[in-house]
Amino acid sequence: MDGLASSQPRKYRGRIAPSPTGYLHVGHARTFCTAWQRAREAGGALVLRVEDLDSERSRTVYAEAAVDDLRWLGIDWQEGPDKGGPYAPYAQSERGALYRAAWRTLIERGFLFPCRCSRRDLAGAASAPHEGDADGEPGGEALYPGTCRPPLPLHGAGLGTDDSAGGVNWRFRVPNGETIEFEDANLGPQRFVAGVDFGDFLVWRRDGTASYQLACVVDDAAMGITEVVRGADLLKSTARQILLNRALGHANPAWFHCALVLDREGHRLAKRHDALSVRTLRERGLTPDEVFSGPWPSEP
Repeated sequence: MDGLASSQPRKYRGRIAPSPTGYLHVGHARTFCTAWQRAREAGGALVLRVEDLDSERSRTVYAEAAVDDLRWLGIDWQEGPDKGGPYAPYAQSERGALYRAAWRTLIERGFLFPCRCSRRDLAGAASAPHEGDADGEPGGEALYPGTCRPPLPLHGAGLGTDDSAGGVNWRFRVPNGETIEFEDANLGPQRFVAGVDFGDFLVWRRDGTASYQLACVVDDAAMGITEVVRGADLLKSTARQILLNRALGHANPAWFHCALVLDREGHRLAKRHDALSVRTLRERGLTPDEVFSGPWPSEP
């Protein structure tokens, strides 16, 4: 009986995860609408999770605006900060104990090493080409030049203590040369090579907070998320998170990456594009359908 039950597919659980560092823009609106539609079509649940780990840039006003804008767009969810649910709290700033436990596990299993390099150090490294987006969005990170990278094997015993959590960054030592492949439900087969397409990546910050990569993996596993819907700018983040899931013993969710919405110069939208924020378009009198489909007023 137990074996039969365990063979049954898990009920669909998706999530939308706004980061309250600015107002939602039309790219976010389209991605969140896709996540909502896929959850509805699957007869599953949608979770709203606020990714507010960036304490310097996150603002309550943006979190409240995101909830209001999503409701105005006609998107609803079954669990979240406003509704509660079995996996509360639904704000990452309140889930630090879970991240710290995962950080300790990764150290004990020999996947992490301490790194004392500052952002300035990495920016000045001639061998550190940029492999992500540094525009304040999650997932962007310079290709690590290996300054503090120790040889294998890594010895983590005794390092995962609260006293060792601050003062240094902690990086995941990627298996150089290993190909990370996954099937994206929207964009098809994806392939990234560790150490070439992305390097040793940040898991724990010197200020004692989890990185985007670790927090996402921990929360998606803890909340039972079966499919992650997000923008195509996070494809490399998916490769990193597959490595983290393997290291922590978590099953991977399915992946669905949405094509990016671009500005007039062909650059993906960011939160600096205030003219194309949902809040601004609402104030200009656009309807939800017009926000999703355009055309939108030109940026100044």
